[in-house]
Amino acid sequence: MRAPGPRRPRVEESRPVSVTGLVVRFSLAGLVVMVLLGTVLAVLARQAGTAQAVDSARQVAWVTGRGIAEPRLGDALLAGDPQALAAFDADMHRYVLQGSLVRVKLWDPDGRVLYSDEARLVGQTFGLGEDEREALEDGSTDSEISDLSAPENVYERPFGKLLEVYVGLTSADGRPLLFEAYFRYDAVVTAATAEWRKYAPPTLAGLLALQLVQIPFAWSLARRLQRQQRDRQRLLQRAVDASQVERRRIAADLHDGVVQDLTGLTYALDAARLGPDDPEGQRELVGRSAAQLRASVADLRTLLVEIYPPDLAEEGLPAALTDLAAGLERAGLSVEVDVDDAAGLPLDVSSVLFRSGQEVLRNVVAHSDARHVALRAAVRDGIASLVVDDDGRGFDAGDLDRRFEEGHIGLRSLGDLIDDSGGTLTVRSAPGQGTRVEILVPVG
Repeated sequence: MRAPGPRRPRVEESRPVSVTGLVVRFSLAGLVVMVLLGTVLAVLARQAGTAQAVDSARQVAWVTGRGIAEPRLGDALLAGDPQALAAFDADMHRYVLQGSLVRVKLWDPDGRVLYSDEARLVGQTFGLGEDEREALEDGSTDSEISDLSAPENVYERPFGKLLEVYVGLTSADGRPLLFEAYFRYDAVVTAATAEWRKYAPPTLAGLLALQLVQIPFAWSLARRLQRQQRDRQRLLQRAVDASQVERRRIAADLHDGVVQDLTGLTYALDAARLGPDDPEGQRELVGRSAAQLRASVADLRTLLVEIYPPDLAEEGLPAALTDLAAGLERAGLSVEVDVDDAAGLPLDVSSVLFRSGQEVLRNVVAHSDARHVALRAAVRDGIASLVVDDDGRGFDAGDLDRRFEEGHIGLRSLGDLIDDSGGTLTVRSAPGQGTRVEILVPVG
């Protein structure tokens, strides 16, 4: 009963990339970013709208204070004349108290209310704040949210939240006064909302369009990533298979070659040691043993070159190919080497040609029954070439195709190696007419 062969080592397969999953995650991330940007945009737009509405209220207060109220600040009004107050009140209702502007007050420097459309405030005295006093003295304009808990604002509480704007004025006799206008804050909020609605929809639409445009690219990138993962898995499995095959080949070469020769030599030496004294025979045995040891050392050196190639960066491709050819000569083949024109190649190109030559020469020894091999390497017009000719038994194209279909590790690895470097592999052969293998690799 035949013992089972060694199990083929398998590369542990990583979890395949899900294209749909990647695109969904990408889309969700884009949606989160879009929501965050939309939120930031809403906040900024509202702030801008609020600032614009406040500036607009300050401009209205300045225009009404300077253009309407200040020219009517005569002595009679400041003295509290009822007719002057009534006329001023009529003008305020006609020209000023409109829309969101709901209350007007006129203050003197002592904090006394000289006029208000709320008659109950006229004549009362309240303390002026620092900002209000500064506007009164400098003739400047300022604004703030009304403190409805303050005594002077007790009659404004029914209006809800208000924005008060105060403007410094000057009476006809040169006295500084303070004109104060109260605006509904709802109007400020409405203006801020209008500003947000003005810019938010097109911006959000642009972000959404960008997200939709990116989805096909994300899908394409995810599929490419999936293909790269599969290719990497396949190449890694090929590397493991090639390593396993190489180890079996090295073990077989050692067992069938050097180990057998040294075992036979040991038996012969033991027989001579234990047998009768025969000086002539022993000298002959020592000579054969020395020759056998030299041959075994040469075989081991050849094997070392295959296991651990020479340093191509230091020795160059010609020296490395010459060492490979020397191994064939020790195996009894006639080798013609012409590789001097391949000196000075980049290390990546030299590595591809050396590995290719190593695999081709290995196949020559294992399958061709050739007696003569020609190895040529050169560089022409930016293309490095390696040509291996043998006079072996050859094969037809069907044999080569069948070996590829059967997954021959050496040939497939060689094809992948050359293809990854951008080169080409050409094999020409016919039964009884030998084989030519040509490898072309672009330089640079």
